[in-house]
Amino acid sequence: MMIWQHCKPSRSPSDRKIQDYRSTYNDVRDWLRHQKSTDEKDKSTIDWDDVVFEVDLLKSQEINLDYILELIFDHSKKTKTKADLVDEVRRVIRASLGNRAKESLLVDFIHQTDLDQIGDKANVIEAFFTFAQAAQQREVQELIGAENLNAEAARRYIAASLKREFASDNGTELNAILPKMSPLNP
Repeated sequence: MMIWQHCKPSRSPSDRKIQDYRSTYNDVRDWLRHQKSTDEKDKSTIDWDDVVFEVDLLKSQEINLDYILELIFDHSKKTKTKADLVDEVRRVIRASLGNRAKESLLVDFIHQTDLDQIGDKANVIEAFFTFAQAAQQREVQELIGAENLNAEAARRYIAASLKREFASDNGTELNAILPKMSPLNP
């Protein structure tokens, strides 16, 4: 207890000094990077486009669908084949639990879309959502046909389930979509 009483708190540097230190640090870091890149540029076998791609991923704290679509747009301009682009996208998607369910949809989008015809990042997002809505409608129609469901009730139930982000068996909604059952053959 006596030791603490005799210690004087140290004075922290001013905000201005901290900014000066950071500025100097960034200048030295940039200079070193420039020196290393010019010295090792000819020796390097690293694909720096991949490094930039990975750093972009690390910068984002949350990998959302818009971010993945923007990366698809950017990377499609640099990548020669759709197979390489699909491999990159699969790695990104698998790193995000929330987007894993969308993997096959994104891969289908890459294969079925001429990405060179898309002008900018906003258009790639719009094109994907148009593609996804068409796929959703097609799958809903296939489900209704395969299970012989009440079409209108099934569409309402699916729309409500998507809106609340889960399917519920409470109430009469689910029963309304099921085909009528014969009491003789349950």
